[in-house]
Amino acid sequence: MLDSCKTTYGQIELKNVNKDIVNWLEAIVEENNANVEKKEWKSKYNSYVIYDYEPFCSEGFEINYIITSCDYSYLSFIKYLYEEKINTIDFLEKCYAI
Repeated sequence: MLDSCKTTYGQIELKNVNKDIVNWLEAIVEENNANVEKKEWKSKYNSYVIYDYEPFCSEGFEINYIITSCDYSYLSFIKYLYEEKINTIDFLEKCYAI
């Protein structure tokens, strides 16, 4: 996708992505002319432990993404969709707790 792009115009970083929405996020990135430049699992307890693949036991790890695109408007839209998804999940969890 980015092969026709001579330089990357922008990137966003999403930290501590919920494991349950990883597939949704990657689908949104693909649909919006962007690319997952880096996906890493970083230990919440040891900052020097970072994997570029899902560890056998992924408890205690946060998933971080770097997403790039030739057009920053795509990145802004992806970030907006991500934030809305997180807000909706939080709202529904609060409603469920009541």
